[in-house]
Amino acid sequence: MAVERRSVTIQTGPFDLGAEVAALRAGDAGVGAVCAFLGTVRDVNDGDAVATLELEHYPGMTERAIDAMIDEAARRFDIRGVRIIHRVGALQPQDPIVLVAVTSAHRGEAFQACEFLMDYLKTQAPFWKKEHTPQGARWVDARVSDDAALARWGIEAKNA
Repeated sequence: MAVERRSVTIQTGPFDLGAEVAALRAGDAGVGAVCAFLGTVRDVNDGDAVATLELEHYPGMTERAIDAMIDEAARRFDIRGVRIIHRVGALQPQDPIVLVAVTSAHRGEAFQACEFLMDYLKTQAPFWKKEHTPQGARWVDARVSDDAALARWGIEAKNA
């Protein structure tokens, strides 16, 4: 099933959660449920304070990869719309970093699709993250727990 109402944006600036959800719902009387996930930058990772998180991506490639994830979610769940925003550049703790919003006729499909997309994004989206800590800068590796979350959807992570 195709999701006609879809949007993937990679941006440096902040976004407004309420405005994004309202835009996704606008004009679609068949929406009975909206599930939104808002991810923020943590101030601690692996026991170290994080002063700044830097994200990089390949423009074009990243959007195509995320769009393919939406196609997969649409094959699995009865969803009406998807809005994904992911920020790049230098971010501070508590800054919003990612939004995944899904609309459907019923809440169960919206919840599942939102969780599926977030698990997929976390492991398979081509972003590179570098944390700046008091100990210095370090690249963030994929987590085994994120790969396990993706595996429960029957998808093998491509991370080493």
